[in-house]
Amino acid sequence: MKPKTAMVLAAGLGKRMRPITDTMPKPLVTIAGKTLLDWGLDSLEAAGVASAVVNVHYLPEQIIAHVAGRQAPKIVISDERAGLLDSAGGIVKALPLLGSEPFYIINADTFWIDSGEPSLERLALAWDAARMDILLMLTDLDSAIGHCVGTDFLVAPDGALRRSKGDPAGLIYAGAAIIDPHIFKDAPEGPHSINAYFDKAIAAGRLFGMKMRGRWITVGTPDAIPAAEAAVTGAPATASAQKSGAIFGKHDA
Repeated sequence: MKPKTAMVLAAGLGKRMRPITDTMPKPLVTIAGKTLLDWGLDSLEAAGVASAVVNVHYLPEQIIAHVAGRQAPKIVISDERAGLLDSAGGIVKALPLLGSEPFYIINADTFWIDSGEPSLERLALAWDAARMDILLMLTDLDSAIGHCVGTDFLVAPDGALRRSKGDPAGLIYAGAAIIDPHIFKDAPEGPHSINAYFDKAIAAGRLFGMKMRGRWITVGTPDAIPAAEAAVTGAPATASAQKSGAIFGKHDA
């Protein structure tokens, strides 16, 4: 099963990226000549995703205009201008656009550089609907650029996850997943986090993870941009860029 639809979480305020985000939404911040949003959409296109739902809230017209010329995947806008809904609230609002089959979710403010087979392809191959409600893409601390707040999950031999509570033996949620939409049955409307669904899946023994191969990059503040660009281009990072690589932006895990 390869998901043909995806949810791209792009509605955040990007407060820690100020002053850049005073005038543009964080997903349009450029790293090595490509917006954060396009890094994610390009990965979805390469994985064969036909339709990507992008939610918008802050400076939405800029994102809508940016994706208007994109040929693949087809972009469908989920408008949250009336109120920011957080990660799970945004997904619940977009469910009529996502369909009834499992779909990808990705964060629009992190991205990755694959080594070997694309991570989203590997995620689809690892998906097992009989055992899983959610399958997270994970990475280790050594492969992360811009992360400094510890790990998120410990992984059992069969791939099942539990919270790591920062244990250095754990892995980081890398901002991409496959989710079965049935988990949102009877979900409340309004703002709430995907974390609650991670915890429910852990309790049911149905949260699993797959470790990606390559570099995972998060850009939390303007100072973190040089380290991110150095990771993409392979150019040596300056001392300031190496320092900024330890700055981390909040993620949902």
